[in-house]
Amino acid sequence: MAPLLQSSQPWVEKYRPRQVKDVAHQDEVVRVLTHTLETANCPHMLFYGPPGTGKTTTALAIAHQLFGPELYKSRVLELNASDDRGINVVRTKIKNFAAVAVGSARQSGYPCPPYKIIILDEADSMTEDAQNALRRTMETYSKVTRFFFICNYISRIIEPLVSRCAKFRFKPLTEEIMSSRVMYICKEEGLDLDSEALSTLSSISQGDLRRAITYLQVIPAEVVEALFSACRSGNFDLADIEVKNVIAEGYPVSHMLSQLYDVIVEADDISDEQKARICKKFAVADKCLADGAEEYLQLLDVASNIMRAIHNMPQQFSFGN
Repeated sequence: MAPLLQSSQPWVEKYRPRQVKDVAHQDEVVRVLTHTLETANCPHMLFYGPPGTGKTTTALAIAHQLFGPELYKSRVLELNASDDRGINVVRTKIKNFAAVAVGSARQSGYPCPPYKIIILDEADSMTEDAQNALRRTMETYSKVTRFFFICNYISRIIEPLVSRCAKFRFKPLTEEIMSSRVMYICKEEGLDLDSEALSTLSSISQGDLRRAITYLQVIPAEVVEALFSACRSGNFDLADIEVKNVIAEGYPVSHMLSQLYDVIVEADDISDEQKARICKKFAVADKCLADGAEEYLQLLDVASNIMRAIHNMPQQFSFGN
């Protein structure tokens, strides 16, 4: 499905919408935010919903449309709250950035309102103490700083923060919307994707457009399907499937196993007991890969275990670290 040549830029970034109006399938959110951009008077905002639905893209688009490329770096602070989630980060990095007043510099063609923006991605991973510290920071520096919170679960954000923000819910993307976007990328990249592969890609992505685009670039779907078919038939030869060549080109086995896992879970001709045995092996392989195991051997191990589980063959050997 994808050529065995690494792109110089991830397709997720290459095809990320640059303006709010281009965000897919979030009509109500886009309509309200478009009006907000016209006035350039943004409140604190909270974007929540499933992953891969456009939350981070929307926040970045707003910041770029307000300040333009020249002022963006000095006016916008991006933090991933799952990494920078402690109270010390709030007291130092966030507070120091929020406290500094903006200058009078402007960029032609952009509103350049007199405030800065702090984007906190995965804000639901922040500790409760850090969130409580943020509440006071928001109140103190609201004249010169706006906060954009991005999360999957709004229930994990404390109520004092939620009440201070305009809330925007991002809906899961429909298969039709995802297929349309994937086909557009295929056209731009010169890929030939048949309807069956497109349907499989949409299914395993489960409404996450970011995941679908990543899979589209990272690993040829026909290799995963061929690998699973070989395990199911019992006529197993990785040389024919060219998996080793795919790995040699730099495609991570973790992505391949993730896709293979989704295919197996959705398979109707495998019993729950067989799926349980296979999924246990996936967990072991994932741990081995995290510990630095050889990728090709781990893929062989998983494939052989799938074949044994499907055909009720006895356990004979296993590749370890």
